[in-house]
Amino acid sequence: MTQQLLETIGERIRATADIRVVYGEPIVVGERTIVPVAAVSYMFGAGGGKGSRQGQEGEGGGGGGSVRVRPLGVIEVTPQGTRFVPVFDTQRLALYALGAVALVALAWRRYLRYLERRR
Repeated sequence: MTQQLLETIGERIRATADIRVVYGEPIVVGERTIVPVAAVSYMFGAGGGKGSRQGQEGEGGGGGGSVRVRPLGVIEVTPQGTRFVPVFDTQRLALYALGAVALVALAWRRYLRYLERRR
């Protein structure tokens, strides 16, 4: 049972692991061709086991998986040349902003303690 589960998961991942998942279908607009680019992550796990007690036998298994697709940008091809245009990542910006706020709050707290000790 566990072997079948792993084989099924592997087959499904192989079926979707294609270059077109990372590089989308080209889109042609006039003399410009745009190719979407994404980062794709596959994660999965599975397990199973057999057990037997006197007069009873059992077997079980389970698995799960996840696919994460994150847009990175587009490749733009024109008669003048080729360039990569990144997508604005709002999650990363929010994380950096949160980190900056935390650092400023920490520095402000230290400064206030410093002022209290000087009195």
